Amino acid sequence: MSRPDKLEFTSPSGRRRVTPARFGPESRRERPLPQLIRNCVLDDEGQQCVQVRLSAADAARPAARALLDTEAGTALRLHRLLDDTEYGPLFPRVVGYELDTAEPFLLYAAPRGLPAARTQVMAASDQQRFTRDLMLALCLLEGQGLVPRGLSPATVLWDGARVQLWGLEAVTGTGQPRTPWGRPPFCPPEQRRGEGLADPRDAVWSAAQVLYRLVTGRPGPADGPPADLADHRVLDRTLRRAFAPRAADRPTPAELLDLVAPGAAGRIRITVPADETRPHREAFEEALRLKRQAPPARSGGDATAAGPGGGEVLCPYCLENIRLDLSKLFVADETLQYRKKLDPAGITSLVSRHDAMRGAVQKCTANPSFPEHFIPVPYLTYGRPLTVAMVGQSSTGKSHLLTQMIAAVTDGGLEPFRLTWQSVNPEQHARFVRERVQPLRGGKVLDHTAALSDFARFVEALLITDARGQVRPVGFFDLGGEDLVRTDAALRFLLGVDALIFVVDPALALPLPQLDHVRERWGVEVNRDGDLAFGTVLDRLPKNGPYLDVPAAVVLGKADLLRFQPPVDRWLARPPATSLDPGLVREESRDVYGLLRRYAGQAWLRPFDAIRRCTLHVASATGGQEAGGRYPAGTEPRRVLEPLLALLAMHGLIDVPGGAEALAVGETPVIEAVPWEETDGSGGSGGEERQ
Repeated sequence: MSRPDKLEFTSPSGRRRVTPARFGPESRRERPLPQLIRNCVLDDEGQQCVQVRLSAADAARPAARALLDTEAGTALRLHRLLDDTEYGPLFPRVVGYELDTAEPFLLYAAPRGLPAARTQVMAASDQQRFTRDLMLALCLLEGQGLVPRGLSPATVLWDGARVQLWGLEAVTGTGQPRTPWGRPPFCPPEQRRGEGLADPRDAVWSAAQVLYRLVTGRPGPADGPPADLADHRVLDRTLRRAFAPRAADRPTPAELLDLVAPGAAGRIRITVPADETRPHREAFEEALRLKRQAPPARSGGDATAAGPGGGEVLCPYCLENIRLDLSKLFVADETLQYRKKLDPAGITSLVSRHDAMRGAVQKCTANPSFPEHFIPVPYLTYGRPLTVAMVGQSSTGKSHLLTQMIAAVTDGGLEPFRLTWQSVNPEQHARFVRERVQPLRGGKVLDHTAALSDFARFVEALLITDARGQVRPVGFFDLGGEDLVRTDAALRFLLGVDALIFVVDPALALPLPQLDHVRERWGVEVNRDGDLAFGTVLDRLPKNGPYLDVPAAVVLGKADLLRFQPPVDRWLARPPATSLDPGLVREESRDVYGLLRRYAGQAWLRPFDAIRRCTLHVASATGGQEAGGRYPAGTEPRRVLEPLLALLAMHGLIDVPGGAEALAVGETPVIEAVPWEETDGSGGSGGEERQ
């Protein structure tokens, strides 16, 4: 062992721990992706551990980081469910983790036993216990909706009495698309081909192959039952169907467990802690009921209607109303300055004129005291733009979230919803991509938004065409609500806002212990009074009834900080939406509402309470936190488009079952869908024993 080093990590409880640590020699595992493994001793307690880490070079590969994240998430989930139970020893016990660093790592308690690969031929007396434990582990994983893809003699440990199942980096979710993984014969045929959806019976094939290897000392065939299976009476009786080439023809882990130990599957008992957010999620349903009963806004208007004054729109810079004026058009010269006037009447070709107008800008003179500024012509020619405003303090990550949201649109994220996009001004859009999207994707931390004396900062605009062929400009603004002063310009802007995205910073809102070191690093504290920007904007919006009628979304941003915290982990793991299911949208809203109400308090939910049509979401613009001023593996945005999709649906640009009203308010009570660990299938809830 080396001399002690200081090791800092987060424990499974969320507490930060700093301790001297001594490390042994390091070995490198190449498959499925490179990881470095070494023994270590935590000197403050003499605790024997194993560290699994990525080198800086390997950590720069998003796929390697994603596997380590998967491993950490699975280990922590099993720890929450099984620690201090009789089933805990079946899996590696996580001691701590540090993932948002240049060389991320996991710490496990020392493994129990040796890999089955080192066992020559298992004695018949051990086969039944080994099979029972292995199938019990698979049953527990199946109950959590998890499928281990990496089951092999190298990942199944045996100490002569009990099994311990490793290889958690290879776990995937039941029903997720299979991707090619592993090698024959331990990887089932459909998994090797990457066909269909992951099934718990995938692991049954792998377990059968491991058992055949232990009993015979040799690997089995890659695509079906071993030819000599009948020579091994116990194996033949329990595992013949497990070697079926198709998952649908294999028994489930519970069926195999009952063959080895009759009735064992039905005797599995796990005590689940009571769900502390349940009453708060019930409060969400009551809030929706009150919103459904409320009378509509007295104005009778619709945010999608044409704006004030025929053909007038709000200038995104000076916040004055302007209209198209062909005498004030300019195009960029060779220095990219707007000094060259454009006379559309002098262009005889309709195609050329349309192309010139799309790249042209109009000089705005609505406010002579405002610095010189120009508006893209398409922003003025397609009716009133749909104005989407991001609201939150300057440190909440709005800039990163908005950048990734727009990037997701331009990457084709709206195509499943039959929406297409064009840049309002190709030059400005290219600059936005060059100055914001590309640096962020390359791992650069964007500069914080400066304090805004003019309250609203125009960021970008796109032309969105819906399934009916109707074109609408969508302008994105950043609102520095904490800097808002009572000016006519600010009031005019708020009168024209069509949609709001309120961004919640978990470090400011949630007093969870796993965020303490983040707050210390950033020099911030929990704010029980909510985001000042939220209240400032809500207090200034016009109100014509019991609720504000501007559609809104509340986003728990920087959700990667909570990626192992229920229910955030469940939503971050979902793939990007390809359709809008009102039931799922409300389920996510209910989960986020319950989390915020339980830990942050009602002040952080003021937008939901004040606005009639308001959804709640989790999103991570980067997928992880920066280290040394950069994101080591670039950025991996998660669920950044979902808030915008909800707003577009509420404005009628996306059709949803039941209509836009059903998306945010709902017309019928929602039947709650909860994860496996929260119910016993018979109406029982947290705090009870279940099978």
